[in-house]
Amino acid sequence: MYLEVENLSVDLGEFHLKNINLSVEEGEYLVLIGPTGSGKSVLLETIIGFYTPKEGLIKLNGKILNDIAPEDRHIGIVYQDHVLFPSMNVYDNIAYGLKNKKSLTNEEIDLKIKDMANIMNISHILHRDVTTLSGGESQRTALARALIVEPKIILMDEPFSALDVTTQATLTSLIKSIGKKYKTTFVHVTHNFNDVWNLADRVGVMKNGILHQLDYIDTVFSKPNNKFVADFVGVNNIIKGKVDMYNDGLMEIKINDNLTLYSADKEYYDKNKNIENQEVLVAIRPENIIFSNDKIKSSAKNQLKGIIKNIEIAGHIINVVTEVENVKFKGILTKNSYELLNIKKGNEIYLIFKSMNVNIIESYNKFNLNKN
Repeated sequence: MYLEVENLSVDLGEFHLKNINLSVEEGEYLVLIGPTGSGKSVLLETIIGFYTPKEGLIKLNGKILNDIAPEDRHIGIVYQDHVLFPSMNVYDNIAYGLKNKKSLTNEEIDLKIKDMANIMNISHILHRDVTTLSGGESQRTALARALIVEPKIILMDEPFSALDVTTQATLTSLIKSIGKKYKTTFVHVTHNFNDVWNLADRVGVMKNGILHQLDYIDTVFSKPNNKFVADFVGVNNIIKGKVDMYNDGLMEIKINDNLTLYSADKEYYDKNKNIENQEVLVAIRPENIIFSNDKIKSSAKNQLKGIIKNIEIAGHIINVVTEVENVKFKGILTKNSYELLNIKKGNEIYLIFKSMNVNIIESYNKFNLNKN
């Protein structure tokens, strides 16, 4: 692994990072999400060297960084508020990190700055006062300053949060191209799930100084480790059941005497094998539930008849809560689908979802619904 954080704990008085373990491959883009105050920024600032670990190691390409000064770790950081030097113009801000590189001549520094400015599309503002820049221009300048010293890793702390949607999209595309061109390794903190979908190779979820889960996006969003992660990533349907049987690639999961769900979660079966009569929790993402006024011909194994208990209109998205044999299911509809179905509270409705979208989180004894 390129970046390794092993058993990392940080004591900041009222706040603690607790036994953080993560690894990042060279050229990988890792995104960390979680509520405000979860420790995401503290973790970045510990990696770069602003905080001293109480326990644990930080390694970069096998080298322990704990006792190395921040400026010697070859790690860049970009904050949401850009942190540019107001007394310098754009050119001098970008050049700042190169001034200590005595191996470079002034001509070489000038060439590097102009090349980077061209990549970041800021050549036309190199001699502008940074106090006159737009949010997008400021963030491009901050990125250029971080990248020009050729760091081994770039840490990004909410880099797009103060930018408009169009500028966010432009910078997202730019960062993706930079990552591919230079094989840059990124660790990016955000509240915005669009950053996860658009940039991340893997995603980590934090709360209260704890890294609850770190995995590929599809795994985190469909197989959360605990109730906090499930709630945070929007897995609204977590249902307790018991594996009744496994046959021909399908698990029959008995929810109650009148309700059985079918799951094609081969990964869980391969890991556990003897699963009959095992109590489990299944997770179904709301967007994987299809609603219909009638039973339909479909390859989907799960077709359930329920009653609409609640409808919540949230802009162009309609949240629908149904009840099937005393079990509540949450799904979502577009406004167009909602109008076509003409659904109303108290109506009967069919819920249809594929067995491949019924994921087993873990055996019930290992998964604590109240765990934070």
